[in-house]
Amino acid sequence: MSRRLVVLDVVGLTPRLLAHMPRLRAVADAGFRAELGTVLPAVTCSVQSTFLTGALPAEHGIVGNGWYFRELGEVLLWRQHNALVGGEKLWQAARRAEPGYTVANVCWWYAMGADVDWTVTPRPIYFADGRKEPDCYTDPPELHDALTGRLGTFPLFTYWGPGAGIPSSTWICRAAEQILADQAPDLTLVYVPHLDYDLQRFGASSPRAAAAAAELDGVLGPLLDAAAARDATVVVLSEYGITDVSRPVDVNRLLRAEGLLRVHTQAGMEYLDPWTSRAFAVADHQVAHVYVRDPADVPAVAKLCAGLPGVAEVLDADGKTAHGLDHPRAGELVLVAEPDAWFTYYYWLDDARAPDFARLVEIHRKPGYDPAELFFDPAAPGAAKRRAAVALARKKLGLRYLMSVVGLDAGARAVRGSHGRLAADPADGPVLLCSDPAAARDRIAATEVKALLLELAGLPPAPAGDRVPAGRRRPPAGGPTGEAP
Repeated sequence: MSRRLVVLDVVGLTPRLLAHMPRLRAVADAGFRAELGTVLPAVTCSVQSTFLTGALPAEHGIVGNGWYFRELGEVLLWRQHNALVGGEKLWQAARRAEPGYTVANVCWWYAMGADVDWTVTPRPIYFADGRKEPDCYTDPPELHDALTGRLGTFPLFTYWGPGAGIPSSTWICRAAEQILADQAPDLTLVYVPHLDYDLQRFGASSPRAAAAAAELDGVLGPLLDAAAARDATVVVLSEYGITDVSRPVDVNRLLRAEGLLRVHTQAGMEYLDPWTSRAFAVADHQVAHVYVRDPADVPAVAKLCAGLPGVAEVLDADGKTAHGLDHPRAGELVLVAEPDAWFTYYYWLDDARAPDFARLVEIHRKPGYDPAELFFDPAAPGAAKRRAAVALARKKLGLRYLMSVVGLDAGARAVRGSHGRLAADPADGPVLLCSDPAAARDRIAATEVKALLLELAGLPPAPAGDRVPAGRRRPPAGGPTGEAP
């Protein structure tokens, strides 16, 4: 009979932040704390997939939070279908030894379509008239009303955007408590995003980061108590540490200036044209995948990118292999930023020609990650808030509206924290805490987390070599790839 596990992914947690989190420190005091080695890129989707499969991105295929889907000719970020992740998952390995093993996934990534017993993940309602309303997806469907009936609607607009804050993490933690009480899963996975927000807005060394850590510690307390009441072993881990940055790096603007990146124009707005571009980058925090159409251009593009201020490394085929990132979904080149820099997705040279989605919280249409979405336009925050108020009024009247609140270059310059490269100092890197001292160790690699969780559950490890590369199997029935909010 397996032992019950509750695994909390506390995004951005580092040894430095634990100083402000007594409830989490108590987990380690009862058990142990270990340095946690992450993967490149140190971003949510890649690292979580490694935790759950024990494989590197070269095997599971999640080379970032998004990538260029060559078969579609589109850059897509924040997909959610679990079929994108190759390899045997943690719960599949557990069920080899215990066929009835039950699992709840509360907001870990690639949740939709996963063969677990209970799923909760943010999922707005996309109305036909263009409105987007907060909600969540659950499986089984009746779990939706059971959760929202007690907790209210999932607070989507505090999960990301200028209003991102503690209510979303509170809702997630309370939902996990309810599932623990009502369903008693053998394994409960809980994703807690709160530290992502103010650490990116203000930097990891800011007083706001310490305050965010203390605030989250209080929210986690009842969930830790609920786990203890059910005699569950608690594991707390993080995907990456956020460190201070001050320089946005516009790699796509460089590629455009050199005639390698092309756009097409509609209604006076410019859109990235990956089909005709010789080279373009998919920016993802401190890592950028550069897709080069003609192999003959790769050396010249590598040399060009290496000379861009803010670029620390340009990984070619050998470099990708060394980091376990040599998967067909990866760019021909992968850029790693300097410690104080991060990559924008911006490709236009004149803000007047930027696409309208550039000024929106629009994580699916932007061909790269945009942390400026965490701010009301720093160039004119008052005006941005007034535009938001007008948009909300139009929304309530049933009229069309655009929530045009995000700054462009001013927004990028306001960002003070980022992640993606490997941490130079373990105090700024991810950490693993465990309530069971029997499994104590000083350091654990991300690829070893799956085996550790099986050990803590009292189950045998998965057989070596039982991994399926992503993109090389038939996806399960059930429709197209899902999306995040």
